[in-house]
Amino acid sequence: MVEDVIVFAAVGFAAQMIDGAIGMAYGLSAASVLLTLGVAPAAASASIHAAEVFTTGASGLAHWCVGNVRRDLVLRLALPGMLGGVLGAFLLVGAPIGPVRVFVSLYLLVLGGVILAKALRPRAPAVPRPWRVALLGFCGGALDAAGGGGWGAIVTSTLIGQGSVPREAIGSANLAEFFVTVAISAAFVATIGLSLWPIIAGLVLGGVLAAPFAALVAKRVPDRPLMVIVAVVVSLLALRNLLLALRALAGGG
Repeated sequence: MVEDVIVFAAVGFAAQMIDGAIGMAYGLSAASVLLTLGVAPAAASASIHAAEVFTTGASGLAHWCVGNVRRDLVLRLALPGMLGGVLGAFLLVGAPIGPVRVFVSLYLLVLGGVILAKALRPRAPAVPRPWRVALLGFCGGALDAAGGGGWGAIVTSTLIGQGSVPREAIGSANLAEFFVTVAISAAFVATIGLSLWPIIAGLVLGGVLAAPFAALVAKRVPDRPLMVIVAVVVSLLALRNLLLALRALAGGG
């Protein structure tokens, strides 16, 4: 029991450092570990989102305190994201999502290239249109719940790709993710419940400890290097998830 908490605290710390600094990969990193250990996808996603109620809260507060948050972005992302997240949670419990994962992986792969291209040439910060932000929040919430992670990879990278200031995109998406995660967790509790408490406790402990350090990293790293890092991480995650999704489809899973 104690050993499990310590191991997953290390996993949670590492995942939150990455997620809080570049705005993505906490859920995807943790999901990869749990699925490798044989945890069912729905149970893995439920456990991760239960832990993320605390880690995203700590991360969002840390980003708010260091000035990385745009309030309008948070409001436009959170409500549609909560709705999409609840629907995604029910989708994961009752339906196959392999084809959706293939589409999302291809989308993220292209987006990684777009972000890299923007990082390599001068650009002026832009404000995405409100309806696009709302639609992005809805899709990000649905796919995050269904895939056990992915809110940051989809939402943060798209905001940056559209021209948002990287640290503001990262901080705002992190704070909005707290509200989305609460909704997703409630949906999972209502459908399958929670049982992997040592894993949840470890992920919470590590993630909360890492949150303030990750927010400072996001604030202090210059925009263009941060965009390059985001582009590389998005592309690698997309390639990995595309291969896994294609393998599952080929095997009938």
